[in-house]
Amino acid sequence: MNGQAHAGRVFAAVDIGASSGRVMLGRVTDGRAELETVHRFPNGVVELDGGLHWDFDALFDEVLTGLAAAAGTAAASGERIASIGIDTWAVDYGLVDEAGKLIAQPFSYRDERGRTAVADVHKVLGQARLYAATGLQFLQFNTLYQLATERELRGVQALLIPDLIAFKLSGQRRTEATNASTTGLFDAVAGEWAGDLFKALGLPKNLFPAIIQPGGTVGTLLPEIAARTGLRAETAVVAVGSHDTASAVAAVPARQEDFAYISSGTWSLVGVELDSPVLDEASRLANFTNERGVDGTIRYLRNVGGLWLLSECQRTWAAEGHRQELAALLESAAALPAGGPQINADDAAFIAPENMPDRIRSAVRAGGAVLPDRPAAVVRCILDSLAAGYARTLARAEELSGKQTSVVHIVGGGSQNRLLCQLTADASGKTVIAGPVEATALGNVLVQARAAGAVTGGLSELRALVRASVGLESYEPGLGNMPTT
Repeated sequence: MNGQAHAGRVFAAVDIGASSGRVMLGRVTDGRAELETVHRFPNGVVELDGGLHWDFDALFDEVLTGLAAAAGTAAASGERIASIGIDTWAVDYGLVDEAGKLIAQPFSYRDERGRTAVADVHKVLGQARLYAATGLQFLQFNTLYQLATERELRGVQALLIPDLIAFKLSGQRRTEATNASTTGLFDAVAGEWAGDLFKALGLPKNLFPAIIQPGGTVGTLLPEIAARTGLRAETAVVAVGSHDTASAVAAVPARQEDFAYISSGTWSLVGVELDSPVLDEASRLANFTNERGVDGTIRYLRNVGGLWLLSECQRTWAAEGHRQELAALLESAAALPAGGPQINADDAAFIAPENMPDRIRSAVRAGGAVLPDRPAAVVRCILDSLAAGYARTLARAEELSGKQTSVVHIVGGGSQNRLLCQLTADASGKTVIAGPVEATALGNVLVQARAAGAVTGGLSELRALVRASVGLESYEPGLGNMPTT
């Protein structure tokens, strides 16, 4: 039976975003899934040798601390951890040598190096050819542009961040498919590495390890990892939708197929779920992406700006001595009239971490308007801009894919932002269903549970289990800032 208890087995989800991470325990019993956070930790870029990097060593140490906490929590309840699944953001990678040593701290996608290589890559592989093969949205930080800046790739392998964590845990090298599809080197139709692109760009054909699908077993824990964490050495490391958006979309609690989704967090991923990619010229010019989802689905979407803008504004205000609680900011922003100035929230000008309020006001001035120098006005501008961007993107996704939708599911941290949810309903003219907040971790756990036989069925069954497990809020267009009951 779907969601039936299986001898005290629990599943550890390592879920890391660009600003924070956590290790969670997932339990699937009696038709419900439950999550318990056992360890939270900060994450962020660091300046190193003139570039923006991730401190992977510190990150992995936090993962081990979290897994040790998970082992202790499970043991205290008489449970055993059956497997570990890992999801993170996309595109970034670490290079490891033949002995498995990480040769440098991985670059962050927020570093400017990818932008410098775009023109050279497009001289070899034009955008039209790239899109026809990969179906990938053009973003200056896509993996292939980052790789084009590397000086030496002989004798090393590139491991995407979740695959690098899995390797450090198990000693086994694989590339999980949903994240591979974000590199710009993955064949959108065949679902494998696009060997001709590697050859054209002069990249070693074995630069990345072989593809593994969500639900496949990467390996079991290395003895030293088992000793450090207190986990059994036979604990499996299972591939999940290792691109966090893939796990989040797997946990969208949709009842029918005619849904759109917004995975709203640091970035917003806005789109629809398809059975096959859309690779025509209109799709390329609209800059939509075709990324793999769980069970071979296609996440047809665009990256849109996200709550990074809001969190960066809060950080700037706090540094200036004006720390304000988010709830108060949102209440003040909601009280402002509609029709205020907007920005293009996914403009590349907002990628880097600097004084965000100033950059937003500058963008508004460049558009011929004026934004009052008050935090509430800046917050309202951000949320109006995001909602408008969501609506435009959803309408374009329907037009390009031919898939009509009746409801929009907002999952992730943005689902808690009531004002953003209502503004999205108003802008799109569609019912918005908000939740779950922890969609990524739920999708991670459910793929593990299915691999272990604790859950059966396809995505519709997994999504029914999510609906039975979490509370959801519904927002209707034109009803103001309060959700319907």
